[in-house]
Amino acid sequence: ALSTSTIHSWRQNLEPKKVRDKAPTKIPDDALLQDVKAYPDDYQYERANRLGCSKTGIHHALKRLNISQKKDTRASKSLSGKKS
Repeated sequence: ALSTSTIHSWRQNLEPKKVRDKAPTKIPDDALLQDVKAYPDDYQYERANRLGCSKTGIHHALKRLNISQKKDTRASKSLSGKKS
């Protein structure tokens, strides 16, 4: 069941939204690209600490720039220092 206020608000604006009504992003693209080049194997929380934002923000910014992080499993930080 829908409330009458919901139906009323839908009827007011039947056109699809073409632009986002959102503030500019906090993370500059060039700063993030430089950070990825300087530290290619760092985790997102490490980038967030350096750039002064959240790791979720880093995730969305990397996705926006079509950057996927492919780790080299031979040099993984989680495996370094461990002896097998």
